[in-house]
Amino acid sequence: MRFLYIYILFISLQTINAQNQFVPIDVPYKTALENAKNQRKPIFIMLYADWCPHCNLMKSEVFSDPAVIDFLNQNYICTWKNIEKEEGIALKNKFNTKSLPTFLFLDANETLLYALKGEMKKAEFMTEANSALNPKLQLPYLEKEFLADPSNSTKYFTYLNTLKKGKDRTDLSPPTHIYLNTQSDAQLISETNWRVIANGVTDIKSREFQFVLNHQKEFAAVASQNRVDRKIESIVNELLRPLVDNLDTINYYKQREVAKSIRLQKTDSLVFKFDLTLAERTEKWDFYKKVTLEDTQKFVWNDASFLKDIGQTYLKHIKDTDALKKSILWVKHSIEINNSYDGNLLLARLYTKIKDKKSALKYAKDAKVICTEMTWSTKEVDTLLAELGAK
Repeated sequence: MRFLYIYILFISLQTINAQNQFVPIDVPYKTALENAKNQRKPIFIMLYADWCPHCNLMKSEVFSDPAVIDFLNQNYICTWKNIEKEEGIALKNKFNTKSLPTFLFLDANETLLYALKGEMKKAEFMTEANSALNPKLQLPYLEKEFLADPSNSTKYFTYLNTLKKGKDRTDLSPPTHIYLNTQSDAQLISETNWRVIANGVTDIKSREFQFVLNHQKEFAAVASQNRVDRKIESIVNELLRPLVDNLDTINYYKQREVAKSIRLQKTDSLVFKFDLTLAERTEKWDFYKKVTLEDTQKFVWNDASFLKDIGQTYLKHIKDTDALKKSILWVKHSIEINNSYDGNLLLARLYTKIKDKKSALKYAKDAKVICTEMTWSTKEVDTLLAELGAK
């Protein structure tokens, strides 16, 4: 009897878990369009990937609720597309999707009515899914209202704030420039227009961004210098990071020169760091050496951790003795900032590489002193000392 009770309890728990487990229904896209037309409903599409934690959280915490699914099925033709499968790939490309999860709300003619991206709580998602049904809150209506009066900042922000719920920053650029083209240079310097520029300008060569570069003090007066600095840095990030991430060296070297043309220390420092990241990922050690020899002391001289990272790269990949001596100077400065075990050990190894045994022994012994004081294992430094023939 007891066994039977446990068995029934187990089956009940399995049933509850199954009921709470959301299983995406992959309705063919063409079928969804036909059903939307026949039933006069909009389409709801979730774009996801199995490896995406935010997608999985939405499935387990939002779409596992029968009330949510009932609402969606009553008001939309629903389909769920994995971006690593055929139709998911096509829809990801068609709607220029860069974030996961993305939720698309379309009409039967494939017009984008509304879009959302990222993880949301149930209440927030339901609020947005309701808003997507309201024609006056949909993108086509808001775009039409804005284009009828493109100098109206209120209409611009209403459109932009809805657009950015489901789109990335670069997608905000076209309406931003339409609005800004209605503004004279003198009008650009205002709190409202700074917000427009900060939110929607992504083109480093654009008239508006170049105007910001040439009038930083004036914009700092209506915003703040910190906000102006962040915008300048973010636009360089937006220009170069995708090229580094995609290892697009040809376009990186072209756009690098555009970023360098800003001629500000803060942006040159960003370019320096992107240069090193790309050089490491593409194993272009001559370029890495050239950049570090030119600019390490200019941009990261007071960053002990960064100096040691460069030193480690030289230890592994650079053979030029003169360049290695320069890296020793950088790592020495890092231990002047923070006298660390790893810094001293790195110096010992760099000196070993250039065959300066006396200096290598000194820093290896200094590393062991720090290691012993911290009660860490001395195995690594003892191995080096043995290689150096220390008694």
